[in-house]
Amino acid sequence: MNKYKELNLIAKSFFNGIKEEITILSNATALINDYIDDISWVGFYLNKNNKLILGPFQGKVACMEIDFSKGVCGACARTQEVQLVPNVHEFEGHIACDSRTNSEIVLPIIIDGNFYGELDIDSMFFNRFNEEDKLGLEEFITSLIKALKSAR
Repeated sequence: MNKYKELNLIAKSFFNGIKEEITILSNATALINDYIDDISWVGFYLNKNNKLILGPFQGKVACMEIDFSKGVCGACARTQEVQLVPNVHEFEGHIACDSRTNSEIVLPIIIDGNFYGELDIDSMFFNRFNEEDKLGLEEFITSLIKALKSAR
């Protein structure tokens, strides 16, 4: 079975009925960390007063606050579009929270038309993320949004 198919099947049932956003986000990072190979960091940045504030994550210590004007995460917040970066060192304004990171994918979380935050995943490998990752993670975000909305 495709890793994303399995991950998304589990996510749909796993989040069902959970009423705490922090619990949903925390276990979402654990699921991704367990199912996706060759990643070094996975976590959420949440929109608080138009700044990205570190949420639940798994990995090394991370940047705690990021302006919308900075880095890959800021680009995701500004454009509200997936940022798939094969080589972060070539991304203008990249923030090196972990100098070992070489590639990154960041997906926006939009709830009822509002930018809630984003899912950020890093890898030590160049070109780690591709279209399959993007599509699989977008489906994951869809399940996550459903769970977050039902938790409100």
